[in-house]
Amino acid sequence: MLWGMRNGHQRFKCKSCGILFTRNRPEQKEVNCFCWFKKWILERQVYKTLSRDSGMSQSSLQRLFRKYLGKAPTIEIRHKTEACLLVDATYFPNGVCLVVYYQNDIKHTQLYRLTSNELYVEIREDLENLRNMGIHIKSVTCDGHRAILKAVNQAFPGAILQRCVVHVKRQCRTWLTQHPKNSAGLDLLSIVNRLTSIKTVKEANQWVVDLNVWYEYYKIFLEERVYNPKTDGYWYKHKTIRKSMTLIRKALPCLFMYLYYPEIPHTTNRLEGFFGHLKEKLNLHRGLSKIAKKNFIRWYLHLCNQAAKDKFS
Repeated sequence: MLWGMRNGHQRFKCKSCGILFTRNRPEQKEVNCFCWFKKWILERQVYKTLSRDSGMSQSSLQRLFRKYLGKAPTIEIRHKTEACLLVDATYFPNGVCLVVYYQNDIKHTQLYRLTSNELYVEIREDLENLRNMGIHIKSVTCDGHRAILKAVNQAFPGAILQRCVVHVKRQCRTWLTQHPKNSAGLDLLSIVNRLTSIKTVKEANQWVVDLNVWYEYYKIFLEERVYNPKTDGYWYKHKTIRKSMTLIRKALPCLFMYLYYPEIPHTTNRLEGFFGHLKEKLNLHRGLSKIAKKNFIRWYLHLCNQAAKDKFS
């Protein structure tokens, strides 16, 4: 719509986003067009909707977005004396793995890596890069992947490790199922279900006591074996219950650190939701090449960082 004159040139105002512009300023035109690319990345906007709102044809929008997807923005490191990081990874089709180092209190992705898998060498390198940039990592909350645990211990020996409580609970429930067929499984499931409701050190100590009582009561039961003619050997009969107990016992030293340090997040749910939204947006724009898909992810992380910075600054 018309919006007066400026320096002898007609000025316009966009009805959708409120941006003022003139037709003879290429740099302003590019800024105005970028707002549609931003909507395409962050919101559930498809070409048909953007074409209707912007007045541009779908082919023009596709050419413009291909231009932006041909390059990737650089990530901004925000310095902090003591950082409580969430470290997690998610997988996309075509063998793409995204590892994110997310600072929970400022809602900022400090670093990320697009790779093929969660590899110890790469994760350690990333953590060392963060250290060299002046970021002191106080704690790392993760799902317990061996590569992450080993990398943190090597790069930041004094950092506090917090195992994601939800991951432990979810994995045990998967192995035990919702309706275990024996009393040992039922009792252990009841103990596991209490895990995410623990709020005090006293409750955590009682939970550990209940777990030890359960183990002592079913110790002989867990040692039961059956003969397997295929291997000509004896296998443990109750493998899923043993796997659940082993997972809990390995996670136990790092399971309740958040009770002693309230600033430490006790789950990686924030990243799980973040990954879910990213995949939802990416799935909406199916058909991108592998390079364009990677740059889409980079733009998404960059724009989310900008939005968080504007909100919390």
